[in-house]
Amino acid sequence: MERILIVGLGNYPKEYNNTRHNVGFKTIDKLCESFNVELSLSKFNGKYGAFNVGDKTVYIAKPYTLMNLSGEFVQPFMDYFKISPENIIVICDDVDTTFGKMRVRKSGSSGGQNGLKNIINRIGTEDFKRIRIGIGRPKSPMTMIDHVLSKFTKQEQEILDKVTGNAKNLVSEWINGIDFEKLMSKYN
Repeated sequence: MERILIVGLGNYPKEYNNTRHNVGFKTIDKLCESFNVELSLSKFNGKYGAFNVGDKTVYIAKPYTLMNLSGEFVQPFMDYFKISPENIIVICDDVDTTFGKMRVRKSGSSGGQNGLKNIINRIGTEDFKRIRIGIGRPKSPMTMIDHVLSKFTKQEQEILDKVTGNAKNLVSEWINGIDFEKLMSKYN
């Protein structure tokens, strides 16, 4: 049976809900709703749920390690469940992508995203899929930290709902056997 890990990056506890840094968590919430799965299981300082699609077991997870230590969850999780890097999709925020846009890649560098950087360092490869959801750069005089931890306006939330919906659709199509290269062309 093939095993897949869909992991959304963010910060826990709840005070970080609806912040820009937590768009990965927000997308995981949409996926859980779509697949009718709860993150009711705990392991490696994170929450996860699992379900089957055909001959695949799909794990959906949120690390509770804080963003910059995401690899502290991903690496032991993939080792324990014997998940290969090419069967992982990481969903995270991206300040270098325009707000409301999505960048989908099969592999690549962290691009300065600290959660991705920590995952790459821990698992020893850049060869895992990722969906980067654009949150844009801060406008002066706001600092980067204040920007990524700021909440979305009502108007921004409506745009974000569309982009996280697209991310959910992409993951669903990939799980159901659509080639990732085709999905990159469709969603980028």
